[in-house]
Amino acid sequence: MAQKQPDPPRPTDAELEILTVLWSRGRSTVRDVHDAIALRKPTQYTTVLKTLQIMAEKGLVRRDEEQRAHIYEASRPREWTQSQLAADLLQRAFSGSAKSLLLGALSAHKVSREELAELRKFLEEYEKGTR
Repeated sequence: MAQKQPDPPRPTDAELEILTVLWSRGRSTVRDVHDAIALRKPTQYTTVLKTLQIMAEKGLVRRDEEQRAHIYEASRPREWTQSQLAADLLQRAFSGSAKSLLLGALSAHKVSREELAELRKFLEEYEKGTR
């Protein structure tokens, strides 16, 4: 029986930036990831390569070595990682208070009517136990 892999650690800001590229693009080479990041800010190819290698060791990404250019993909979906980051932030910055976290988020950023409607729907489903 295969042993369950432990959850990967919380990604650093640089790792999260790479994960965001992988979630939007899907499986990608180092060159693909570098080019996507370089559109937003100057970055070295070797820095992206080394960060992806470290991320593979940590279990944040999977590396397919079948082809000449290694292909990387996120090991967990965006939603899983966001949930882990939110749980960490909830504990570290808001002493476990979901109310304080939500109020802080709402006061820091203008929320559209559509987002508010989605939040209301989510809260209703959560209260009913369907979420």
